[in-house]
Amino acid sequence: MNDSIVRPDPRVSIVIPVFNEEEVLPLLLPRLRAVMDALPGGAEVWFVDDGSHDATAQMIEQAHRTDARIKLVQFSRNFGHPAAITAGLDCAQGDAVILMDADLQDPPELIPEMVDLYRRGFDVVQARRASREKESLFKRVTAWVFYRIMGALTNHEMEANVGEFRLMSRAVVEALGQLREHHRLVRGLVSWVGFSHTTVDFVRPGRAAGETKYPLLKMLRLSADGLTSFSTAPLRVASLLGLCGLLGGLAYAAYAVYVRFVLGHAVPGWTSLVIVNVFFSSIVLVCLGFVGEYVGRIFEEVKRRPLYLVRRKLDGAPAAAQESERGPERR
Repeated sequence: MNDSIVRPDPRVSIVIPVFNEEEVLPLLLPRLRAVMDALPGGAEVWFVDDGSHDATAQMIEQAHRTDARIKLVQFSRNFGHPAAITAGLDCAQGDAVILMDADLQDPPELIPEMVDLYRRGFDVVQARRASREKESLFKRVTAWVFYRIMGALTNHEMEANVGEFRLMSRAVVEALGQLREHHRLVRGLVSWVGFSHTTVDFVRPGRAAGETKYPLLKMLRLSADGLTSFSTAPLRVASLLGLCGLLGGLAYAAYAVYVRFVLGHAVPGWTSLVIVNVFFSSIVLVCLGFVGEYVGRIFEEVKRRPLYLVRRKLDGAPAAAQESERGPERR
């Protein structure tokens, strides 16, 4: 990046998806206010409530009454973390937009350093975890496997140990706004659109309060979405398995013919036949599973349903304008 490029101080929009985060908000809000006060270009924060069942929305609304920079988008139900990120990006008006989680594992105090790199000309500033010591061994191993598989099977490399915590320029946000697929891996989409990238290393602390919103099942679903959204490699694997099965079947048939007509013996053993049948049947089912994953995603896309529905929005707009809105907002 050319060091001679110096952008003016940007207005910063911070986007934070939340789901049942009433325990962590009292810790997060003071730290966010302190960071926003220190940004010379001004700042706002958009909380996107993804269908919380606790007092999350009420706490954010109360904070909005005392600080208009704190804004809220409340979904009609739970649409998922990627949809919440998308809604926040759709609402953010800043020159630079920062994605982060509410659990304080993404420290707000890193934002000024990210903004400084933006001013030096970078369009994407990624926060990379220099250490994952607070996470379980299982979490570290599965993350390592995920990034290696994505790097091997896709054409768009995603840097290891980089989550959603990042700064993006207005140009990047507008580019992402054109991508409306339902099965979204945001970090993969940011890699796909390109632009100039740089990285900031930080030591990731443990979750400040509450429980993780990404248990094993959701992590597996996210991995499947990332793989199928950015690669057709599983379909190629299915074809390769079918080819290997065909070659194995031909080899076994040749062996049976040799034993029967050259050695003059009947091919012994029902056991071997059952094993072979189970093996090839399993290959067929695995291949059908791969195909089914892609067909299911095609089915979701062709319905063209909105990515999310907004129940209400608190953004400091005049009350009359708020009341004039009819029905849930579609995106």
